[in-house]
Amino acid sequence: MTSPSNNNSDITTALSDKGLGEQPWWVEQWMELINSYRFKKRLERAWAYAREGNVTSIRFEGRRVHARVQGTGEDPYKVKLWLDVLNDEDWGYVLEALTQKARWSAQLLAGIMPADIERAFAASGRRLFPFKLQEVRSECNCPDKANPCKHISAIYFLMGDRFREDPFVLFQLRGRTRSKLLEDLAEQRREILANIAKATENTTSLVDQKIHKNHVPISAHPAIIEPTLWWKYEGNLNADLVVITPALGGDTGLHSAGDLPLAEDPQFPEAGQKFLAHLHEQGQVLAQQAMLQAMTAGE
Repeated sequence: MTSPSNNNSDITTALSDKGLGEQPWWVEQWMELINSYRFKKRLERAWAYAREGNVTSIRFEGRRVHARVQGTGEDPYKVKLWLDVLNDEDWGYVLEALTQKARWSAQLLAGIMPADIERAFAASGRRLFPFKLQEVRSECNCPDKANPCKHISAIYFLMGDRFREDPFVLFQLRGRTRSKLLEDLAEQRREILANIAKATENTTSLVDQKIHKNHVPISAHPAIIEPTLWWKYEGNLNADLVVITPALGGDTGLHSAGDLPLAEDPQFPEAGQKFLAHLHEQGQVLAQQAMLQAMTAGE
């Protein structure tokens, strides 16, 4: 993915005198890297560069970020930033983990970075986000010997804003473009479904062979015919072994599901939050009703 050069007004559109404002968690995590830099005066100057239009161009080309920053000299300084990429074997582990948890894929497709995304990368022993500032490689042709200099730091701020627009840029810097990542996820999913279908076919074949050999028909479990039986258990339970408690911390199924990728409606910006709040309220009410019913069932 290659972004065309931007002019000053385009680059600084999302920036304000107050800063980047409230941001998604993955942008905040990126900004923590640059905010950990101990030379605060240099960061103040870098922020001014980013906000006031000194960054004359910024392009995301493959695995690198190329930018030009106007300093005190006549010509803009050339800046490059990049991250260490994951090899194909590492990406194989990541893709396998992403495929096993459908919520991750659904959130990424909705443009949301899953809060626990690092668990998918842990399988490869690598990380998506840099752990420390030194893991972000950078170059600038300015005379300043410090790294990051104020020109590089200005690009850090703008990269945070770019990540807010498209979290897939982080994957691109690690070696997988958006299109390639989604293509690989789809292929992994097809392989899993094919393996499940093959296993089901083999099991069915073995059952058919057994029926033919023994001439004894195998009746289906009643729950297959009547699905409501899945939720019934009519055996006697030892009261000493059964303990009914509410969910820890009041959690419901929605808490376990994590963030839901809801579509946004510009005319009703608060609709999504109100809908989720209603679901949580209903979940708590139903959980309380279930608790009362379970406690009084044996009376």
